[in-house]
Amino acid sequence: MYKEIEEAIAVMKRGGIILYPTDTVWGIGCDASHPDAIDKIYKLKKRADSKSMICIVHDFKMLNQFIEDIPEVAYDILKYAVKPTTIIYDDPIRVAENIIAADNSLGLRVVQDEFCKKLVRKFRRPVVSTSANISGEKTPKNFKEISQVIKDGVDYIVPFAQNEQLDTPSAIIKLTKDGQVKIIRE
Repeated sequence: MYKEIEEAIAVMKRGGIILYPTDTVWGIGCDASHPDAIDKIYKLKKRADSKSMICIVHDFKMLNQFIEDIPEVAYDILKYAVKPTTIIYDDPIRVAENIIAADNSLGLRVVQDEFCKKLVRKFRRPVVSTSANISGEKTPKNFKEISQVIKDGVDYIVPFAQNEQLDTPSAIIKLTKDGQVKIIRE
């Protein structure tokens, strides 16, 4: 696993994009602070750049480095979540402008998956985590269902979990600084 993590990090540091198994579905990822890499993902997915993408972090300490004012309820939600949960926070910091939504928010998920945790911990920056499909098409349930266009469009494919079913999108909850909680996806 160490060699694959090193290769993925080297690609992301060069502004490349990776295809990798996450704690939810197969994802396309890059350095969340690298605007050109983020643009590559938007182009590959044929996704409107007005639609934000999710990023992953490895723990609460890292989350605090990229969200200045985390509502207290976020810790409770994540502590009691029974499935991977992405929270959309207001006013992200230290990430590329083109990953931030028009309302100045960003979805971040603290991952539990061993590979993702090690990847993000070693990289020391949030990693983009968007589903490995063309925008508007069905999210692939496994590696074999990922279109060849996506596979050919990335700079590195992580060779793990290619025979596993990864088909549970995260729950998405939007939290605002004024205490509002909105469930976007259960």
